[in-house]
Amino acid sequence: MAVPSWLERLRAASKTALVQDGKRKIHYLFEDGKEMAEEYDVKTGQLVSRKWREKNTLGGSGKWQVEVGEPTSPLLGALESELIKESSSNPVFMRKDTLTSFQWRIRNLPYPKEVYSVSVEKEQRCCVIRTTNKKYYKKFSIPDLDRYQLPLDTAALSFTHANNTLIITYQKPKEILAAEEQLQKELKKIKAANNGDGDCKTQ
Repeated sequence: MAVPSWLERLRAASKTALVQDGKRKIHYLFEDGKEMAEEYDVKTGQLVSRKWREKNTLGGSGKWQVEVGEPTSPLLGALESELIKESSSNPVFMRKDTLTSFQWRIRNLPYPKEVYSVSVEKEQRCCVIRTTNKKYYKKFSIPDLDRYQLPLDTAALSFTHANNTLIITYQKPKEILAAEEQLQKELKKIKAANNGDGDCKTQ
């Protein structure tokens, strides 16, 4: 079974922790040079954000890629953010998990709920959002299921629509719930390097 392999990778990674602004921030450095940064709500233990960074071809650090949390990065330079400003009316796709489910929110979708359909494409290992009016189409994967090599389950997928936002929910399988619980216990053992300046110090 492949579940331990991802957990083993997390265990083997060099980890640093910091508690700041009500969030517990964990930075992972993997053997292959990849970095992962996670933020958890201190009170609820809920994942707030997850970002990935790989080395670029010249060996320097690449840009952070957001997997969970707000897609806009405050780390963008002033000039860069001026150039990439999107229209505020465009649909905004982001992932915001709960303790028991993976959840995606697409803001700025004004159409009624009956216009949307959300399905699982098992062969392509992804979910697809379609609209009957052909105004929106989105294909997205669930990296967590890929990392644990678990199948996609149509029954776990549901969606609702409110306040111009389409909310898609995928119930976490029991294997992932168990692995996350185990990981949380281990992360709590990491001593937070609270130095007040926001830098993660390696222990």
